[in-house]
Amino acid sequence: MNPALTLLIALLLAPLAALAQPQPNIVIIFMDDLGYGDIGPYGATKQKTPHLDRMAAEGMKLTSFYAAPVCSVSRAQLLTGCYGARVSVPGVYGPGNANGLHPAEHTIADRLKDLGYATQCIGKWHVGDQPQFLPTKQGFDHYFGIPYSNDMQLKSTESGKPVVPLLRDDQVAELLTDEQQSPIVERYTEEAIRFITEHQNKPFLLYLPHTAIHTPIAPGEEFRGKSSNGRVGDWIEEVDASTGRVLDTLRQLAPNTLVLFTSDNGPWLVKEADSGSAGPLRGGKGSTWEGGVRVPTIAWWPGKIAPNTATDAITGTIDLLPTAVALAGGTLPPQPIIDGRDISPLLLGQTKNSPRGVHYYFSGYNLQAVRQGPWKLAIASQNETMGRPAQPDATSNTPRLYNLDQEIGEQTNLATAHPEIVSQLTALAETITQEIGGSQPTSRRPAGKVENPTYLFPAETRKKAAKSKSKKAN
Repeated sequence: MNPALTLLIALLLAPLAALAQPQPNIVIIFMDDLGYGDIGPYGATKQKTPHLDRMAAEGMKLTSFYAAPVCSVSRAQLLTGCYGARVSVPGVYGPGNANGLHPAEHTIADRLKDLGYATQCIGKWHVGDQPQFLPTKQGFDHYFGIPYSNDMQLKSTESGKPVVPLLRDDQVAELLTDEQQSPIVERYTEEAIRFITEHQNKPFLLYLPHTAIHTPIAPGEEFRGKSSNGRVGDWIEEVDASTGRVLDTLRQLAPNTLVLFTSDNGPWLVKEADSGSAGPLRGGKGSTWEGGVRVPTIAWWPGKIAPNTATDAITGTIDLLPTAVALAGGTLPPQPIIDGRDISPLLLGQTKNSPRGVHYYFSGYNLQAVRQGPWKLAIASQNETMGRPAQPDATSNTPRLYNLDQEIGEQTNLATAHPEIVSQLTALAETITQEIGGSQPTSRRPAGKVENPTYLFPAETRKKAAKSKSKKAN
């Protein structure tokens, strides 16, 4: 055939090929402090989650899906596809912090926006509250939400009340007391449905990081007292209902949508009755035990993800960016380095194996454990959860080896019986520590930093508030 004619035919057929595989929408529902055992598909019974039960029945459970021990680093990982240590987001940012996720980082919103997507973030941001770090500077067309944890109240100089700001894009729209946080799930849900409705005819990214179930627990009036698990169960049931409304909207208006429901870390166990549950896992929020970082995760995409399936392959928040970009028809450049991998073949049933067979458990810049296959090697002391110290069996830096297939609760140290596995995982740990851990990494990118950070609204400084509290106590 004539080469010119071949080229012409290819050019004519290209648009048809693109139409045959339209870009999917991406929706990420990101819970706060929801534990591995907090929803029905993962064994919860005290609160009912019928919409998440249906989501799992129609989609895939990911039972070895990893986030990070605490809020800010977990969000940075999801947004960048990198371990927090690589992008210099080690822990939790408070209001008015000088640091945040560097604006030069390429977020999932940046990547998808370049591929023609509309982008919106609705909910808790928490990777910097200075103007340079807000969602609208990180690839999102619009933002609506509380920009950090809902317990990070500051005393407003205008009202004298402890409040958190509710932002619309980059402006403070309202100041909310604890009581005024109660309708927040409903407000986020209405905003999400509005976004989906308005953008149903073009590809979109909706990132919905809920304030729930972080303390203070604030279920909406309709859900109070409904569960058999106190107000934390009530709030989980409210988020379940919210998820159901979002999925119903997608079923009707935008069925070509991949939805990931997951959490930022495990339950904050010291909150006791206001805490979620890690189920069979050891530890909770703030720890690198499985209960601190392995989170309940469901993937849903009608007609693409086989219903009622599950995978125990190693996956995590760092894999969402490369997966979304691949599904959108894009490619990632070799630089900057990202740690995540495209897991779409796993989700679509084309393979049973994870493209990333190793997971690293960082606490700040300190690597505490590494997992490969069923084997997890802990190389540092591990606190049980935020606010609770390490137990006697985990206070030393002597390597501890666990087989997670045989014992998900991490009780039996098998290091002595398997020295060759200890050696193999130790080598992996040393390599990643040299690269992005410790105090002299070779491949760590800088955090964003501003010279004169300020609060988002006129407020009493935390130092002044602490002094005032101390005076009253005396």
